[in-house]
Amino acid sequence: MSQMPPSPSGSTTPEIPPFDPGAPHMQRPRLRPVRGFPVQAKTQDGQPITLLGLSDAQQVSRKQIGLPPAFQHVMPLLDGSRTVEEVVAQVGQGLQVPMLQTVVSQLDAAGLLEGPTFDALLADMRQQFDEVEDLPPGSTADFADMLVQQHMVQEAQAKGEEPRRATDEEKEAQGATRFGEILDSWMDQAADAFGKQGQEVTLSELPRAIVAPHIDYGRGWSNYAAIWSKLRGAERPDRVLVLGTNHFGRGTGVTACEKGFRTPLGTCKADREAVEHLKSRLGEPLTTSQYDHENEHSIELQIPWIQRVFGADASGAFVPVVGVLVHDPLVNGGQSYDGAGVGLDEFVEAVRSAIDELGGRTLVVVSADLSHVGPAFGDQQNLAGEDEGAKALREKVLTHDKEMLAIVETGSADDLIGAMSWQQNPTRWCSIGALSACLKALEPERVEPVNYLAAMDQQGMSLVSSAAMLIR
Repeated sequence: MSQMPPSPSGSTTPEIPPFDPGAPHMQRPRLRPVRGFPVQAKTQDGQPITLLGLSDAQQVSRKQIGLPPAFQHVMPLLDGSRTVEEVVAQVGQGLQVPMLQTVVSQLDAAGLLEGPTFDALLADMRQQFDEVEDLPPGSTADFADMLVQQHMVQEAQAKGEEPRRATDEEKEAQGATRFGEILDSWMDQAADAFGKQGQEVTLSELPRAIVAPHIDYGRGWSNYAAIWSKLRGAERPDRVLVLGTNHFGRGTGVTACEKGFRTPLGTCKADREAVEHLKSRLGEPLTTSQYDHENEHSIELQIPWIQRVFGADASGAFVPVVGVLVHDPLVNGGQSYDGAGVGLDEFVEAVRSAIDELGGRTLVVVSADLSHVGPAFGDQQNLAGEDEGAKALREKVLTHDKEMLAIVETGSADDLIGAMSWQQNPTRWCSIGALSACLKALEPERVEPVNYLAAMDQQGMSLVSSAAMLIR
C-alpha cells in the first residue's frame, strides 16, 4: 500500500487533521454510506494514477477524498466493531497503523465517519432546512445558469467577440427567461411530432396522473416534453402530488415534505391542507425524515414543468404541490425498512382519503426512471460498441423494460411488485415505489404509453431508461 494518498491532479492538498486516539469514533471508525468513483491524479513524481474517490452517498457532506485503490479492501472493515489496530492486523499486506490513522482522519474531516464531525454537518443542514419556508432550487438553478451561459456564448460568437463568464446578476436576471424558452421549445417539438404522427397533441381533460422521468434534462428532455406537452390544454389542477424516489436520504419509509419548492421560474407553495390531511392519517413519521428532500432531485425536476404548463393564477400563485418520496416496496414487503416509518399500503389509503375528502382536481405526477445499467452502476460489461456482450446487455434492458411496462399498463401494482421481486429487479429500476403507490391509490381504468427513452453516455458507462405515460 502507498504510504500517503496522492492528491488529485490540479487540486491543492489540504492539511490532514491529526488522528485523535482518545476519540472513540476514530479509534473504532464506522464508515457512513459512501459512493465510490475513480479519480484521476498524479503521484509526487508526476506519474498518472487512478485513485478511489469517496463521497457522501447521502449528500450531507459535500467533501470528497481520494485514496489508493488498495483501500477498497479496507473500507468494509470500518464498521465500528474493530479498532484501528485490529483492522491493520486483519488486512496485513503492508498496511501500518499510522497509514490507517491518516486515512481515518481524512474520512472524519470529510464527514464520512459516524461521529461528532458528521453530527455537526447534519445539524447544520437541518437548521438551514428548518429556517426556510420553501426549499431553494438545486438542479434547476444549475440548469438555468448553464442556459444563461450558453446564450451569452452564442451572442458573443455571433458578434465575433470573445465569450465571457456570466455574472451572478446576469444569471439571476436571465435565468427564468432562458428556462421558460427551452421548456417551450421542447414541448413545441414534442407537439409537432405528435401532430405529424396523427396522435392527440394536447388533452382537454386533466388525466388523473402522469409518469415523467427524473433523469437530467439534457438526457431526458424528450420524455419530459412528450408527457408535459400533452397537458398544455388541460384543466388546471388544484394541487399536484409529486411521487419521487429517495435516492440519497436516511428515511426508511414514505417521506413527505411540508415545504414548497422554488425554481428559477418561481415558487410552488406546499398544499398545507393536503399535507395536514396526510399527517392526520399517518402521523409524525411521515415527515420525520423530510430533510431528505434537501438534496433530492426527483421532486424538484418536475416543478418547472408544473409552473410552465399550468402557469400562475390571477393572484400570481402557481399550483400548490406536495412532494413525497416513496421507498422500495421490494424490501420488507412494502413496509418501511425498519418498521418505524410509513409503509406503502398505509400511505396509499391516506392518498385515497385525501383525494376524496379534499375535493377539487388532484394531479399525481410519478417522477420515475426505470433501468440503470453499465459500469457506472456496478456492471462489468460496457454498453458501447457492437460486441456480443454490449449488445446483449442493451437488449436485456429493452426486453425487461418492455415486459415490466406492459405490466404497468395493466394498472396492477401487485403484479409489478411480484414480477420485480421474483426477478430481483435485474436492471435496477429505481422508482417501483412511486409507480406502485400511484397505481394502488388510483386503481386506474387505463394506463397509456406516450414515449420510451433509453439514454446512454458516449463511453458506454451508463444507460438510464424512462417512460412517459398517461394514467386515467
